[in-house]
Amino acid sequence: MDKFVSPAFWKGKRVFLTGHTGFKGGWLALWLQQLGADVTGYSLPPTTRNSLFAIADVARGMRSIEGDIRDLTRLTEALREADADIVLHLAAQAIVAEGYRDPIGTYLTNVVGTVNLLEAVRRLGNIRSVLVITSDKCYLNREWPWPYREGEPLGGRDPYSSSKACAEIAAASFRQSFLAPAGISVATARAGNVFGGGDRGVNRLVPDLLAAYSAGQTALIRNPSSVRPWQHVLDAIAGYLMLVERVEDGPEWATAWNFGPDDSGSVAVAQLATLLAASWGPSARWQAVANDGPHEASQLRLDASLARQRLGWRSRYSVERALARTVAWEKARLSGADMRAFSLQEIDEYTSCCGLTSLHVDGSSRATDPGQTFAANLPGMNSRVLALRR
Repeated sequence: MDKFVSPAFWKGKRVFLTGHTGFKGGWLALWLQQLGADVTGYSLPPTTRNSLFAIADVARGMRSIEGDIRDLTRLTEALREADADIVLHLAAQAIVAEGYRDPIGTYLTNVVGTVNLLEAVRRLGNIRSVLVITSDKCYLNREWPWPYREGEPLGGRDPYSSSKACAEIAAASFRQSFLAPAGISVATARAGNVFGGGDRGVNRLVPDLLAAYSAGQTALIRNPSSVRPWQHVLDAIAGYLMLVERVEDGPEWATAWNFGPDDSGSVAVAQLATLLAASWGPSARWQAVANDGPHEASQLRLDASLARQRLGWRSRYSVERALARTVAWEKARLSGADMRAFSLQEIDEYTSCCGLTSLHVDGSSRATDPGQTFAANLPGMNSRVLALRR
């Protein structure tokens, strides 16, 4: 059965969100605010220029605490003060290339940081549920052409991937040893290659392509034939929210879950770059260059059958539509739009594409096309850009 996020579940919930200054964390914080949740964020400051957190004024509707998940004492105190019902753990070192550059920092953040968060939950004992976000790269990648399911062996050739496998193992250990016996439900979520408006990750394909296209430069691609499961950030976040709504219902829900696109979303890097260039405009171009960097897997696909069958979740944006919305967000930013309002309307439109409306903090509901607001605020804007909104 096709289902969606329940506004009634989230309204008034006390949520402790790590990594809220990052890309996915910022979008998740905005959606939780729109649902009426009481959100406390814990994270390091943004590490990139023009971050979503700053541009969309994410901190406006929540409590924002600056802190490091490697600091167990400060993390535990922040979690105690938040008096949270639900913990969503997104804080991480999220870049494969950075894992090669700083493996120790990657393991400390992704493994020790996750253990610290779970230990803080264990010490306090009053949390109802925890969702740990890991990655589709946590699987032992055998370069298979078929998608990985939740029961496949964990592994990872590079430091980032293996750190995410370690985080999965740590979460399962804490669940079985400490948290489940204490009545605390713990699940993990493994999403595909997520992109969307406001992503400023370095050495990440869509941000790198957009940076080149917007500067009128030729984007350089090292691995044009590599295949990844691409999906819009709101598709992944919808899965996280839907899972948390069920995770307390029994041990069969407190486990590992994949959130990835269907077969049409698993495309080669070259195809994605071409689709993004078509959305951006005729000046966008890319070319392949020799890959002189460290190893990255050439094939990765994700099987999200479990989430589709049990949760009623599915990716609601095709790759083409997800890229078009990402382009529209970036062009709105470049044109000086109010990006908090635009981003909240993005969530509205994502919700309305499902035939539903979003419930807001004031109790109202609406389904607004952000392209219409964009057009009203920016008269004379090229009609082709606005067409990307539809």
